[in-house]
Amino acid sequence: MTLTAEQAVLDAHYMARAIELARKGLYTTHPNPRVGCVIVRDGQVVGEGWHERTGEPHAEVHALRAAGALARGATAYVTLE
Repeated sequence: MTLTAEQAVLDAHYMARAIELARKGLYTTHPNPRVGCVIVRDGQVVGEGWHERTGEPHAEVHALRAAGALARGATAYVTLE
């Protein structure tokens, strides 16, 4: 797959949103990293989440729960692999 300039702009936009979400865990996730996740399907955000507190579900879990069945075939933008 070749990345187009338009797709690169969209990818940057969704990653910026994931970073914004990750910041919400600034003082509550230590010693774990802050992580944000945005799930996009057909150009629409269908789920978002962040790692809210140490010991609780990760960002991806929150985003997948929010997206539900719409997560199938979608793209996840995550600030940490």
